[in-house]
Amino acid sequence: MPQPKSKPRLWTRDELIVALNLYLTIEYGKVHDQNPDVIKLGSLINRSPGSISMRLSNFASVDPFHQQRGVKGLKNGMNQVKPIWDEFHNNREELLFQSEEILATKENTSINDKYEPILFDLKDLQGETVIREIKTRVNQCLFRKMVLNNYSNKCAITGIDIPELLHASHIVPWSKNENERLNIENGICLSVLYDKAFDRGLIGINTNHEIIFSDTLKKKKETEFYNRYFNLIENQKISSAKILPGKAFLQYHLDTIFNK
Repeated sequence: MPQPKSKPRLWTRDELIVALNLYLTIEYGKVHDQNPDVIKLGSLINRSPGSISMRLSNFASVDPFHQQRGVKGLKNGMNQVKPIWDEFHNNREELLFQSEEILATKENTSINDKYEPILFDLKDLQGETVIREIKTRVNQCLFRKMVLNNYSNKCAITGIDIPELLHASHIVPWSKNENERLNIENGICLSVLYDKAFDRGLIGINTNHEIIFSDTLKKKKETEFYNRYFNLIENQKISSAKILPGKAFLQYHLDTIFNK
């Protein structure tokens, strides 16, 4: 007699949480089963790369951004991912940190050891202070990953693609809006010089995504460095990203930081 087929193993809450982490931190065009990040996650949670890829496509089917673009994702299975999406969509700080804790456990390590290069100086802190600082730094690290992926790991102004020279710049500063800290529309990938110029309000980006200069910077028009590093980018549009900066965030920067 033929053996009855075994039922597929149901996805656990933890597995769905780490899958959502991966969905948010890689390019949508790279959710296929040949992606090393997809393969790695499959190995960690004992799932095939194909099943991971399908779950990521399920998340795309409930993602409003892709719905607006007409990208349908894989709707078969969306009912399993929608509760996790709804729970964490407006609380990405908790989602990303919680998922990193789960991944660290799967990797037989702790989140402190996994992120030791950015946490090494916290050894003397204790209690709620150190917990809060660890969460902040880990989430900032993940925000950087999301923003750089969104811009294909290239500066939005120059196209420089050397990771060591790139920053994930917040448009509305981290300290000013807790709810939008990890919103990818509140981030832009800039190389070091332009990140600093944007952060200090020397340059801005208008709601048409064009680069504009402050009065302070324009006073340097006659200098060699202005001609070399700034002259050619005035009024240039930033390079295209899968998700462009939100106009409300850009307007905040123009109103409160630019030219001040």
